[in-house]
Amino acid sequence: MDTGKPKVTIKIPRPLYENLSEVIKGSGFNSVTEFIVYVLRDISSSKSIKHEPSFSKDEIEIIRKRLKSLGYL
Repeated sequence: MDTGKPKVTIKIPRPLYENLSEVIKGSGFNSVTEFIVYVLRDISSSKSIKHEPSFSKDEIEIIRKRLKSLGYL
């Protein structure tokens, strides 16, 4: 998983590290670091999803009418 880019150290409490070590047993992650990198990448990639505009009231009403006409509501 080494990208060749410089890395930084992030410190976490030892009890958390030990807990995560138990959590990843049998999960396919080779280390706590690999798991933490996976989780942080997942969180940071979902950041853009939260900023997408939601449906307008008119769009919601159109969707409701369509679902009702199809028998779902």
